Amino acid sequence: MRRDKSLSLFEIRLYRHYRIVHGVRIALAFILTFLFIRLLNIPEGTWPLITLVVLMGPISFWGNVVPRAFERIGGTLLGAALGLVALRLEQIYLPVMLLWCAAAMFLCGWLALGKKPYQALIIGVTLSVVVGAPPGDMHTALWRSGDVLLGSLLAMLFTGIWPQRAFLHWRIQMANYVTTFNRVYQAGFSRNLVERPRLEKHLQKILSEVVKMRSLITPVTKETHVQKAIFEAIQTVSRNMVCMLELQINAHWSSRASHFVMINASTLRETQQIAQQALLTMAHALYEGNPQPILANTAKLNDIVAELRQLLNEQQSDPLTETSIHGYVWLSMELARQLELLSHLICRALRK
Repeated sequence: MRRDKSLSLFEIRLYRHYRIVHGVRIALAFILTFLFIRLLNIPEGTWPLITLVVLMGPISFWGNVVPRAFERIGGTLLGAALGLVALRLEQIYLPVMLLWCAAAMFLCGWLALGKKPYQALIIGVTLSVVVGAPPGDMHTALWRSGDVLLGSLLAMLFTGIWPQRAFLHWRIQMANYVTTFNRVYQAGFSRNLVERPRLEKHLQKILSEVVKMRSLITPVTKETHVQKAIFEAIQTVSRNMVCMLELQINAHWSSRASHFVMINASTLRETQQIAQQALLTMAHALYEGNPQPILANTAKLNDIVAELRQLLNEQQSDPLTETSIHGYVWLSMELARQLELLSHLICRALRK
């Protein structure tokens, strides 16, 4: 897929309401499958519907569709084979059949705690469906095996039609994070406020949104073939920026004297403006898919880090005020460094 593809307004709205889209997809798939079963008068027609709902329930991004497809087919075939053998063993000797089922479910439990829990679920579900047939009724068992396989194939088909891209979803969530961070950043250091704003809930909400984005890393990596370490690094930097912002706000409002000095320092005001511009540029680039404007801000961020380091060395005042100012300036410098790093990482994620 093209990583630098610009997001349309329709796509942005669609991905912001992905739960509604997923619900509509399952509803249409269920109705079409039901009509298909009724028109062909397929025996044991309940099982394709049950299988369809079980398999399509978890939201499937395109990065998950292909590996899940193989897991679905493999799990269905293996579960059906195990079930048919169990029914044959039941005709011979029931205790042997029970031991066989116990061994099969042991396999499911073992796989469920490994790298393929989804396939383990399919094996267990298919086995349960097949052995639930009347004793010795291989005809019903075969139909149920086929129905489960049919439900798996239909689930793959409906999931693969216009699937959601995890990378586009990640870009939208990342842009929302950057935009919200910028708003909290402006509110925390606004020159129009005389008292410290209460931003704890907003910071906690931003941090929780960052944590949620981690679930997208694996499907995004599979879709874009970008190293997983890049998205992990973006995740780490984003989390660090929230923590730094909270500490920076504490230092900014720690004392009245230091607060007055900081709001009148031209270098610090310029730092805030450059940081806000960098955040807005990143959000715009994530929507547009063009990383070039981000690179233009990295030089400014480098310059401002050097100026802040010089300001940190020259600042002289009383010990209490000096501690607050030094802390704020150092955090400003570190936040600028993190912004620069985040800019480079996002550029690597968006490049062709």
